[in-house]
Amino acid sequence: MAAFTADNAFSGFSVDDIDAAEEFYGTALGLDVERNAMGFLDIRLPSGGSILVYSKPNHTPASFTILNFPVADVDAAVDELIARGVQTKIYSDEEFPSDERGIVRGNGQGPDIAWFRDPAGNVLAVMQA
Repeated sequence: MAAFTADNAFSGFSVDDIDAAEEFYGTALGLDVERNAMGFLDIRLPSGGSILVYSKPNHTPASFTILNFPVADVDAAVDELIARGVQTKIYSDEEFPSDERGIVRGNGQGPDIAWFRDPAGNVLAVMQA
């Protein structure tokens, strides 16, 4: 298949308020966010990848983690997110037992991870790399 390639592939997801998403991803998370000619958001990742965020009137938040952020120190990353106003304890301890900041410890069976939501209710995560 010479015509189909993965060059410049990108992911995307919907939100219900593009302005709130721009503020959250650009300011709270500190990502490189630009509004494109169609009014959608282009998030450029330091690794070279990109994500398209588009407004959808009948948006339903994803019931799965749409974006993971691997970090060297999950505790420090969670502290920074909380300082920026991001709530990192979004699941009950019955669903995912965690500390008071929402960090679920992998205890050798997976990474230490904390989930959080964007303003549209989509789930994101920060995890120990």
